[in-house]
Amino acid sequence: MKHEKSCGAIVYTIHNGQILILVEHMALGHTSLPKGHVEDHETEEETALREIREETGLQVKLDTRFRKMITYSPYEGITKDVIFFVAKADDGDPVTVQPEEVREVQFLPEEEAAEAMTYDTDKALVHEACAYLHRQGK
Repeated sequence: MKHEKSCGAIVYTIHNGQILILVEHMALGHTSLPKGHVEDHETEEETALREIREETGLQVKLDTRFRKMITYSPYEGITKDVIFFVAKADDGDPVTVQPEEVREVQFLPEEEAAEAMTYDTDKALVHEACAYLHRQGK
């Protein structure tokens, strides 16, 4: 069985005192969070930052104290681990999507962001990240 690893983040901003989560509407039709494959000699953090920058143009502040891993099989014979952190984008920073992968992005409140996710694992990650941020006083 082949094993793959990707990293990404639940990207958020604070607008008018409310946490908003970045939702990516992908070119392939699903809705997800920024993530991508680890490249040679990259750390998990470097991969997450690079993928966020490539997919959205955002420079974010990564919080590695929140680290969650999901594992799934995207295709027969392949397992994939995806490591997620939380990352703060500054409110009002311009977003530039990577059109080959991302159709559009939105910052949405927690419930709307979770509801927009295609996969249940992503829905759960949105809720876990928001609970974490609330505990941190964000």
